[in-house]
Amino acid sequence: MATKTADSGAKLLDGIIIGLIGIASVLCLIPMLHILALSLSGNSAILAGKITIIPMEINLTAYKSVFGNAQMIRSLLFTILLVALFTVISMVMTIMAAYPLTKKHLKGRNFFLFVIVVTMFFSGGMIPEYLLIKNLNLLDSIWALILPGAINAFYLLIIKTFFSSIPAELEESARMDGASQFRILLSVILPLSLPVLATLSLFYAVGRWNGFMDALLYITNSNLYPLQLRLYEMVMNSQISDMAEGLSTTPPVPESLKAASIMFATLPILLVYPWLQRYFVSGMMIGAVKG
Repeated sequence: MATKTADSGAKLLDGIIIGLIGIASVLCLIPMLHILALSLSGNSAILAGKITIIPMEINLTAYKSVFGNAQMIRSLLFTILLVALFTVISMVMTIMAAYPLTKKHLKGRNFFLFVIVVTMFFSGGMIPEYLLIKNLNLLDSIWALILPGAINAFYLLIIKTFFSSIPAELEESARMDGASQFRILLSVILPLSLPVLATLSLFYAVGRWNGFMDALLYITNSNLYPLQLRLYEMVMNSQISDMAEGLSTTPPVPESLKAASIMFATLPILLVYPWLQRYFVSGMMIGAVKG
């Protein structure tokens, strides 16, 4: 009887948790559905305020305007290049910094870890960072968007923790076979670390894709505007009139253009998630097993 009562209680608790997660998921999804509905709806329905989460008077003019805008396409291509470079460089630098920190015989290991942890809570501030970028002659350069954030201290500690959880016997066996530390890292450690590497690669890529503040500070050349900065300026300054130029049909209202631009900037990174989803949860959990 007690066992049945416990099972019923567990099922009830599972049901409540699932229900709460479902409600939270719907609340997160509603704003995206509203933006999608705005981007696909006709002008009269938008102006009348009838749009909720279902498109009305389906109209693709806003998307034609966005995809026909050379600046948006240029920013998209530049952002793809930027994200690819940033993710590769960040992961290489993070791995190369994390692996030595797993070695207990490394001199100054605790000091290095302390310095890394401190950077998670304190920074130089916006003005010193800008002056540093300026003195390094990185303004109006793609490297101003890559190098300052190339290593995230939190991600570094996650990878370091994951590396530490790999049995030392595997490294000892490889060392007995004459493998160098670099060979051990490439042939033993990294193949066993695919979940955490894929997860953090996704984090780095999403962070760079969504970033615009550093570009706002460091970039004045419009050819180097990432997509999010282009979208930010359009939404904040209502710079949308040029998108509607050259259309043979009735131009879309500003709200529709803004919504279509938001979807244009959001969908590419969302398409990456299905490819890495199987690594996502396992990578984060395994990286947190040990302290």
